[in-house]
Amino acid sequence: MDRRTFILTTAAAQSRILGANDRIRATIIGAGGRGRYLTAQFKELGVEMAGVCDIYEPNLQAGLKEASTGAKSFTDYKRVLEDKSMDAVIVATPDHWHSRMVVDAVEAGKDVYVEKPMAHKIDEGFDVIKAVRRTRRVVQVGMQRRSAELFLEAKKIMDSGKLGEIRLVTSAWYNNTSSLSNRQLAGNLNWKQWLGPAPDRPLDPLRFFNWYYFWDYSGGLLIGQAAHILDTIQWFMNSKEPLAVTCTGGKVGLPGAEVPETANIAIEYPENYLATFTIGYKAMRYNAFNDQIKQFHGNKARLDVGREWYSLYPESNAVEMKASVESKKPGSFNQAAPSHIRNFMECIRSRKDPNAPVEAGQATNIVLCMTMDSLRKGRRLRWNSLARQVEG
Repeated sequence: MDRRTFILTTAAAQSRILGANDRIRATIIGAGGRGRYLTAQFKELGVEMAGVCDIYEPNLQAGLKEASTGAKSFTDYKRVLEDKSMDAVIVATPDHWHSRMVVDAVEAGKDVYVEKPMAHKIDEGFDVIKAVRRTRRVVQVGMQRRSAELFLEAKKIMDSGKLGEIRLVTSAWYNNTSSLSNRQLAGNLNWKQWLGPAPDRPLDPLRFFNWYYFWDYSGGLLIGQAAHILDTIQWFMNSKEPLAVTCTGGKVGLPGAEVPETANIAIEYPENYLATFTIGYKAMRYNAFNDQIKQFHGNKARLDVGREWYSLYPESNAVEMKASVESKKPGSFNQAAPSHIRNFMECIRSRKDPNAPVEAGQATNIVLCMTMDSLRKGRRLRWNSLARQVEG
């Protein structure tokens, strides 16, 4: 028996065959704030949240309160994967753990919902694709705009051809973050396990509670917010990879952080258009309805897409341009994650690809990783598609 057959046989042996009325059983891995939110959403949609895994005792206990009655507690995610009663895992850990956990989970026969970004390095993303396609598991990347009704409507406008030729896409996300958290540990923490594949270093509560802002574990608001915006742009523009990426950033405005909260990304695409994304988290505070925008500049019309609205503006010489198509749905984004979860649940049963498959996750991951490298190296980087590597 060759390795591929062995893995497929092993994965199948460890998977329950779900009937139409069988309840999906899942475990959350990483029960921090986002993990507990997802736990509540999955449970609300009928999933039995039968397990909680975390290496920080307060998070573990808080996660168990959100989970289903009688949920098992785990401090090692590999023990979760050994549990044949679990159909799926939800990975809501820091970014640097995402790819390893997804690969291990699918090879153990589990379906996976993984928070964005799908990986923290480019080669990790290709490892995920290879493992997922080899084992034939369902993996949904948490880029929930792909399941949101308003974005699906806007995508139809994009596909209609009403915009004409598009050579420029601009986007931005503005808000304000004042400082890092100064929280202190309030219980047991397995620091070595938390570090995992990241460089070893002494226990540091600042890094633990603010991992988002340190290069070893993430790429800050720059990467966290760009993951959503750039995925939407690539989805709308039917792009799978960039030609080149350039990122510039201001000085770090959050004392103690490594990643700047004010930066700009310029991405060149083989489809002959330029996309830009600006993150500005030292701007004024906004209502969530107004804090982000994507503008698709066609030679016949411009499509503006916010978090909960979109407007199509045909070419006009008028001083006050009027939208020919417009939709404003304040509060509608609250249903984006539930819709994305529902799509994942449907695909667990149908075995079809979900709305945000691993290939889409990697398409965005390539740009995000090149963004981090470009910013830190201070130069434009090119993507070699054939060699699947960064140059420059």
